Amino acid sequence: VQLQASGGGLVQAGGSLKLACKASGINFRLYTMEWYRQAPDKERELVAQITSNSNTDYADSVSGRFTISRDNVRRTLYLQMNNLRPDDSAVYYCHTPDVSTYWGRGTLVTVSS
Repeated sequence: VQLQASGGGLVQAGGSLKLACKASGINFRLYTMEWYRQAPDKERELVAQITSNSNTDYADSVSGRFTISRDNVRRTLYLQMNNLRPDDSAVYYCHTPDVSTYWGRGTLVTVSS
C-alpha cells in the first residue's frame, strides 16, 4: 500500500486549502479512508473519515469547515479545508483503518494569524 498526501502549504487565517491523497496497492473503492493530523508536541488526531459508501464523519473542531471526499476512479482522497485557523496547523496524513499499521508521508499545513 502507498498513500501519498499533497497540497499543503502556508495560508493566512480564513483561507482555504485542498489536500489530496493518491492511493496505490489497495482496492481503493472498497476501503474506508481517513485524514489525520499531528501538530508539534501533540498526539495524532482523526480529522475526518469517509466510508466506501461515502458516509462521512468529522471531528468537532473541523465540522462545518472541512469536507472529505473521494474519487474512486482516480483512487484519490481529498480534504477541502475552509476558514482555516492557526490551530489547524499540522502535518496531515491520509490513512485507512483497513491497513492500520501503514502511515505514509504527510503534508504540512501552516496557518498564519
